[in-house]
Amino acid sequence: MRTGTKIGLGVIGSGMLAASYYFYEMAIATNPKPFLTNNRDLSDEMVRLMQPGQTWIKEQPLELVATQAHDGLTLRAHYLPPLVPSDRVVILVHGYGGVGTDLAGFAYLYHQAGFHVLMPDNRGHGKSDGNYIGFGWHDRQDCLRWIDYLVGRVGTTSSVFLHGVSMGGATVLMTSGETLPAQVKGIISDCAYTSVNAVLAYQMKRMYRLPHFPFLAMTSVLTKLKAGYFFSEASALKQVKKATVPILFIHGDADTFVPTSMVYELYNACQTEKELVVIPNAAHAMAYFEAPDRYDEVVEAFVRRVLLARDVQI
Repeated sequence: MRTGTKIGLGVIGSGMLAASYYFYEMAIATNPKPFLTNNRDLSDEMVRLMQPGQTWIKEQPLELVATQAHDGLTLRAHYLPPLVPSDRVVILVHGYGGVGTDLAGFAYLYHQAGFHVLMPDNRGHGKSDGNYIGFGWHDRQDCLRWIDYLVGRVGTTSSVFLHGVSMGGATVLMTSGETLPAQVKGIISDCAYTSVNAVLAYQMKRMYRLPHFPFLAMTSVLTKLKAGYFFSEASALKQVKKATVPILFIHGDADTFVPTSMVYELYNACQTEKELVVIPNAAHAMAYFEAPDRYDEVVEAFVRRVLLARDVQI
């Protein structure tokens, strides 16, 4: 091989390695995420519409609680007890770059319905330990730890629901494929992606006009080395095929950040009791705010139906 060819290949290899480090730092490492602001696929109204829930949550008697992840990280969450004694529990799982209390609006709905509410900060987010974002894959194991924590606290007769939005939606779907405690009765997933590979390939093309190969594959290898998982492992699509509890799938039909087509793939792959609700005109993570009455009605009906089917007193 000629010297010039070797140098050229070396330059290309170095450039691709540098690109993989760039994408790792941009997407996986727990750095500020400026690309989330001024993103054409994320609604500018999202922050404004969350404010009523944020005002309410600051007035609540939140307790900061902790548990330990399987790999030794300390995970933290905000816990809100019910207004009256209850054995109904919900774990609200937030999205990429957020914190548990971002879902204060959902916490209000469940709290008014008599639920214990737990709002974890995912690993690498908020008050939880970690220097990388798990995209739901390691978070699914963390979710199991939180389920155990709540069953220990509330009791073995508790009825646990998981409700996640965006990356949180993918997290609860990835959790669905695990062996779940009997106390877990149902799962609500809002605007989840099918897999990390699929959503990053989509975003790479949409944001950078780049083909996913070879950049995504190289970044996946780097993620395995630094964070302990390949992108190909982190598949909600594979996990829902193993689900055994009822799942409610929600998505907006105007979602261009996590394309609406993904919810149909997830719904079709699911073999357990399931329901699909697509909200007209809703952008990413905006299904509730686009149609709050419809969203509340669908979630309440799902929870009631699941509890009745399992002879749980409501």
